[in-house]
Amino acid sequence: MTTTFNLGDWRIDRIIEQELPGFDPFEFFPNLKPEELEEHRAMLEPVALDPASGLMTFAMQSYVVRTGKFNVLIDTCIGNHKDRPTRPLWHMKTDSTYMDALNRAGLTVNDIDFVMCTHLHPDHVGWNTQLEDGRWVPTFPNAKYVFSEKELAHWTEFQKHSPTLHFTDSVLPIVEAGMTHLVKSDSELVTGIQLLPTPGHTPDHFAVRLAQGGKECVVTGDLIHSPLQCACTHLDARPDTDPAQGRATRNAFMDKYAETDTLIATMHFPSPSLGHFVRHGDAFRFRYAARV
Repeated sequence: MTTTFNLGDWRIDRIIEQELPGFDPFEFFPNLKPEELEEHRAMLEPVALDPASGLMTFAMQSYVVRTGKFNVLIDTCIGNHKDRPTRPLWHMKTDSTYMDALNRAGLTVNDIDFVMCTHLHPDHVGWNTQLEDGRWVPTFPNAKYVFSEKELAHWTEFQKHSPTLHFTDSVLPIVEAGMTHLVKSDSELVTGIQLLPTPGHTPDHFAVRLAQGGKECVVTGDLIHSPLQCACTHLDARPDTDPAQGRATRNAFMDKYAETDTLIATMHFPSPSLGHFVRHGDAFRFRYAARV
């Protein structure tokens, strides 16, 4: 399985922590109808929908971009020793999968200059921190952690009345360590790496546009979760903060990039996770990239 590709002179690696069936399609997409799933079952099975269990397979992964000057990690997956009782596959993990993948890419935690969190959900901030001597400490000691200022403000306020485990163990320690780099969701981090505001899944979710050597790639974050949402453009994900806004954002994004050369790097589509949107009647399909 190819986990490395190039964008001009830049090298990009997928750092995969987990890729397993684990999500009930009707629980995750509350407005999905059984007949819709049946209509598109052949498109999904066996990669995106496991025929044995009936569960959707999501990749849990990061992308690390090497520009020659900076190493930029986009999202940090699930993490180890994290108390996630509602997600058995994430709960109190102790495996070395993520760090092994980072090492296979030729990197260590000391090599990362920026950690970009597209939003602050538990499967995108988990490796922000690691447990050392009973304390949560930043995993990437030389990095600045790039958070949307608006996104952080929203979840900080939310934490006051509805504390969440992942904010406590994976976000607050970064803030307390003074390692945040707060940005607007339409800003440029460095030359060729631009944030794209894509709200709805969370209040100030952003995608990441990468441009180098005349090539373009967009890392989606969670503006879309499954190829099923290409075919069924009305589907809302249960975690969406504002489903209507998320739907509008997602469909506008697919409309903008359909039939273009822009490579789409999804977070949760199963491997190879990379490809292009194509039009299909009034909806879309995702054409996986055979080679990049």
